[in-house]
Order: sequence, then C-alpha cells, then structure tokens
Amino acid sequence: MATADLREELTCPICLSLYTDPVTLSCGHNFCLGCIESVLGTQEGSGVYSCPECRETFTQKPKLQRNIALCNVMKHLQITQTEQKDTGVLCTYCVHSPVPAAKSCLLCEASLCDTHLRVHSKSEEHVLTEPTTSWGNRKCYKHRELLKYYCTEDAACICVSCSMAGEHRGHQVELLNEASEKKKKKLRNVLQKLTTKREKTEKRVQSLQEHRRGVQEKAAGVTERLTALIRDIRKQLEDLEKRVLSDITRQQEQVLLPISDLIQQLEKEKNELTRKMSHIEELCNMTDPLTVLQEQESHRDDFCGTEKGDNEVTQRGDKQVPAGGDLDEGLISVTLYRGLADIVTDVKRELYVQVTSDILLDINTAHNNVIVSGDLKTASWLRINQQRPETPERFTVYPQVLSTRSFSSGQHYWKVETSKSGVWCVGVCYTSMERGAGGQSVIGENNKSWCLYSDYYKGLSVQHNTILTSLHPPLSCDTVGILLDYEAGCLTFYELCDLIRHLHTVTVTFTELLHAAFYVWDDGACVRIIR
Repeated sequence: MATADLREELTCPICLSLYTDPVTLSCGHNFCLGCIESVLGTQEGSGVYSCPECRETFTQKPKLQRNIALCNVMKHLQITQTEQKDTGVLCTYCVHSPVPAAKSCLLCEASLCDTHLRVHSKSEEHVLTEPTTSWGNRKCYKHRELLKYYCTEDAACICVSCSMAGEHRGHQVELLNEASEKKKKKLRNVLQKLTTKREKTEKRVQSLQEHRRGVQEKAAGVTERLTALIRDIRKQLEDLEKRVLSDITRQQEQVLLPISDLIQQLEKEKNELTRKMSHIEELCNMTDPLTVLQEQESHRDDFCGTEKGDNEVTQRGDKQVPAGGDLDEGLISVTLYRGLADIVTDVKRELYVQVTSDILLDINTAHNNVIVSGDLKTASWLRINQQRPETPERFTVYPQVLSTRSFSSGQHYWKVETSKSGVWCVGVCYTSMERGAGGQSVIGENNKSWCLYSDYYKGLSVQHNTILTSLHPPLSCDTVGILLDYEAGCLTFYELCDLIRHLHTVTVTFTELLHAAFYVWDDGACVRIIR
C-alpha cells in the first residue's frame, strides 16, 4: 500500500483520485487524461486555456504529453492494489482507481482512504472504525442508530433509543468499551486455562510419542534378536539333519557290506549248482546206457558234493542276514534327541522367559476340601473333608493351596489347565497372606495377592485387594499362561489357544516372597500345572 504522502503526489487535482492515464501540461502539472480533456473542453468557447492547478494561460489548446514515468508508477501501484483488493476493503470514493481504505465511517456507511479521510467530518456522530463492509451489525436493526451500549441483562449490544425508550429501558447497561474489556478479561482467563490444558496435552502427546518410539525401538530390537535366534536354530537344525543323515548313511554302509559279500558268495554257489544240474540233465537225456554208466563214478563225486553243498546252503539259509545286520534306530533317535535337547537348551538360554517346571503344590497349605494329586500338579475341589492335620501354613476357611516354590527374583513362567465348571482362580500371593478366617485370607481380596478369576457364569476378571477388573471376551480355551517378572514388577496372564491372547498385566513393586496360588470351588472345579 502507498503511504499518505505518496498517495497525495499521485492524486489528480481535478478528481482527487489516483491518476488514470496521467498526462503533463507544458507548465509541468499532471492530470488524468480524461479529467484535463474535460476541463479544456469547457474552455474552448472562451478562446483562452488555463492550467487548473497554477492558472497559467495558453492562447492555443495545450498539447498533452503522456507522463511515461508516472504511468509506470501508477501501473505498479494498480497491480499492488489489485492484489489487495481480494482481501482488503477499498475506499468508497476512489471510483476511478481502487485504493485500500484506511478507516470506515459507521454513520456514512462508507470506507475512506487516507486522502478522503483528511477531508472527512471530524464530528462525534461520524464514528470511525477499522475498515469494514459489515454495516448491519454496527447499527440497531430497529432504530438504525449506532450501537453504543451493552445490556448486561440480555447480553446484547443496543443503541441509545433501545436504552431510553426501547425494550431495554431500565436495564443495567455499560459502554461498549467497558463491556468489551470485561469480556476480554474473562476470555483471557479462559485462554489461560486453555493454554494450560494445551500444554498438558502437548506433554501427554510428547510422552505418548516417546513411548511409541520406545515400543517401536524395542519391537525392532526383539525382532532382530529373535530373527537371529530363529536363524541360528535353523542352522543348528540343518547341521543336526546332516549329522543324523550321515549316521544313517554310515550305518547303512556297515550293514550292507557283509550282506553284499554274502550275496556274492551265494551267487557263486548258485552258478556252480546250475552247472552241475545241467550236467546231470545231459546224462538223463542220453540214450546210450554204456555212456551213462561210464559217467557214474565221476558223477558220484558231484552227487556227494551236491548233498554236502545242500547242507551248507541249508545251514547258511538259517542265518540269511549276518549278526547286527540292521539299522540301529535307537542310536539314531538318541542322536536326534540329544541334538534337539541341545538346541532347546540354547533357545531357553536366549529367551526372556525361563519356564519354571518345578512348581509343585504344597499339601501342607491345602484346605481340607482341596484334593492334591499324587504328582502334586493338580488341585481339585471335593465336598468330603480330608481331615488333614492343622498347620500354621494351611488354609482353614477357603479352598486354596500354594506352591512349594517361592519367588524372590528373576522371571518365571508356568502354564495352568483350568476346568470348564466350578469357580477357580490362579495367581500369586505373598507368604505372609492370612490363612485363617476373614476376607484377608482369600486370594485377590487383599493387598497381598493377585489372581485371574473365573466365576460361575464363566465371567473373567483380574482381582486385587477386592477390586475386580473385568476382561472381555471370556476364555475360549482352558489353558492359561502366567508370566512373573519380579524385578520389573509385572504379573501377566495369557490365554494359550492357537492364537495366544494377552489378557492383562498387573504392574506393582513386589516386596516379599511370592508363591503361585490356586483357588477351586464347587463340583468339577480343578486346576492343573502343565509341565
């Protein structure tokens, strides 16, 4: 936008608007081409022409010289104003060349540039505001007067007539500036609250983004690690396959070598027998008795030899295959088993989860209605009281049992097979949990135990300190995995179907020895620790 001084220099003295196609008289003053031609046209009858600016006279109609420099300036200014025309408010009175407005008069409902603003009325009725084209919301729609007051009762901007004689008469009113400042104060308070809330939201977004990056980095690390592990397993399996196949090939060669020798010997004997048979057949086919009889002595030796050979063949036939002439499948199985066991041992060493296989039920803690199997792996509910001796460790009211194994560090994982009927829960508890009467001795109903709980209606939940966290959907199979990470303070439950499902993770700081804990109630209820 041009400044006020520049706009004054570029204003035509006749139309008081920016030059349109500016031309210059010989006296040096500039005018719009259309404006000066109109003035000179009115002077033709008098025979004397004069400059409207300096009043210099000319006996002949002055020649109009186009001002090239000023035309270029106006052209550039028009381009700038055209760009501003799309977003700004234009002066109402600059009709020949659009000029951005500096102020708007609410009384005149007109917008003014700096030039027209200087000659505009300065009286109080002519209220000047920032450039606008919205006049309707500045005046009262009933009285067509300027809105000067704010009615606090109706929360409306009103004019003087509304306040004195209109529907807002007698209402408490404030000047617009005062009401505006009060509203701004409230808005600043709201803004401060929103700013604080936005900062908290930004911090939470940043925290979640960091957590997401952490999960992504961890997933990438685990993926790389397990990919390398599986690649190593594949290589070990390939090596084991080569070793087992090599053993099979070696055994095959050891077995087949004596068999091949025996076959070769028997083939020789078969050929010899064939030769003797052919000779005998020739004798049998002879018609000359003398010839047959003369061959009798020499044939007797063949005949005796044949009987002896038959005996040897018969004896050899009783033992067709040499001793040890078969594959030792047991040896092959042992080789394969040991190789697989070594691979599994290496895998366990690399995995995060160490399977705890020595979890057994402590019969000294078992309630008298809990049956413990002989292998100490299964706990079942039975109505008949077992009449076990009372011990400080035994649960006396609720059908529960703990493991003999305790955990004070490390990672541990075990699997439990659950029943489809009755009520059961599986989890962990501190050694110091109550064993006698009262809710403090029920797994999950105190601050010393955590469990996965299945009720009569097969509803599934995680319980701690009497607080139930419902899980959906319910179990779709009967096997549950439990992962305990003592140092990390995590207890996680999994559903071990074809597709393993994460059920819930409890996060807590463990401070005491933990035991695996089991609860069974009602007919058919049982849990079994799977090896």
